Amino acid sequence: MCQHQPPCPSAESADREAAHLVAHHPEQGWSLLCNGVLLFEDTGELLPDGQVIDPHRSMGTGQVVTAA
Repeated sequence: MCQHQPPCPSAESADREAAHLVAHHPEQGWSLLCNGVLLFEDTGELLPDGQVIDPHRSMGTGQVVTAA
């Protein structure tokens, strides 16, 4: 699918998120990468083969809330 030189990482690659954007729809919360991966705003992914990758957003210490 990718026509870039050098080619973008494949959808099976660990660095698949480094592929070029083909379509970007922030109002809908998703982007399509040239390797066929749908990347969602919450960092979840849908691979071309239908495999779902759960969101993997890291929680920094500034985002941790403790209940009183």
